[in-house]
Amino acid sequence: MRNRIEELKKEAESFVPSDTKQLDDFRIKMFGKKGAITQLFVDFRDVPNEKKRETGQLINELKTFVTERIATLGETLSSSAKKSYELDLTLPGTPNSLGTRHPISLVKEEIFDIFKSLGFSIAEGPEIEDDWHVFSSLNFPEEHPARDMQDTFFIESKPDIILRTHTSSVQVRVMETSKPPIRVICPGRVFRNEAISARAHCIFHQVEGLYIDENVSFADLKQTLLFFAQEMFGKDVKIRLRPSFFPFTEPSAEMDISCNLCGGKGCNVCKYTGWLEILGCGMVDPNVLEFNHIDSKKYTGYAFGMGIERMAMLKFQVRDLRLYFENDVRFLNLFKSVL
Repeated sequence: MRNRIEELKKEAESFVPSDTKQLDDFRIKMFGKKGAITQLFVDFRDVPNEKKRETGQLINELKTFVTERIATLGETLSSSAKKSYELDLTLPGTPNSLGTRHPISLVKEEIFDIFKSLGFSIAEGPEIEDDWHVFSSLNFPEEHPARDMQDTFFIESKPDIILRTHTSSVQVRVMETSKPPIRVICPGRVFRNEAISARAHCIFHQVEGLYIDENVSFADLKQTLLFFAQEMFGKDVKIRLRPSFFPFTEPSAEMDISCNLCGGKGCNVCKYTGWLEILGCGMVDPNVLEFNHIDSKKYTGYAFGMGIERMAMLKFQVRDLRLYFENDVRFLNLFKSVL
């Protein structure tokens, strides 16, 4: 057994691996389940008793030597690997990937710029609101069927506290704290309990506008919205106003623009009519003014509201609203060149 021990020691001394795989194979050869040194400990049982002490000491010395040899060889290989990966400072660097603003933010800022040029300021408010600011102050009586127009998310522990269904609640807060003339737009995220599809979502963004002053007329509203549409979609865009109903405006209308996705020829987005509804509008109902302590005999006003996702759909010709909420980097990268 002494001869086997000396042979294994010489083998370990002369072994020089070229890579970590060879070193690992050598370790297994020595210390694996059927390794040479492992077998020495198995055969140690057959050594005569008078030689066990001497032989056991030789085996332990061999084990220590081979273990240290493997560790030294491992450090040498690691040091060589580090040297082979030294940086070449003359190589060009890898450029950082530039991000972009979200398409909803891009469209929102464009809407802001258009209305700012008309003298509108920006007002914001809370997303969690009470019934008064979302419904009652806007001429929605309790149990009135008009409340069913908007499927609302209620907070179960507080039935009068809800997630706002429109940013008209911000208009109410502005009327409560300001005196006419009032000229504001109210952007924000709103929530409605609706099925998610290519044309609708339970979460979306709105911009609503309010203008209250003396002698404000429907003609002022129409001219404002025509200016907005032409600035947003081009001078060739056409608009039409259709009679509608909203509890907080009278008279009320819905505004359509000629579909720029199909050029007015008809497609699945415009339901083959050539027109796309983009916003609701109307003259502020006198009851709303009185609820908010504004003299309806002296002041009149108009209001309007639009979905930013719908505007982005038309602006960028994206036919599925769900893409704006999925955070797919492939989709967002398409807007890198949009200023």
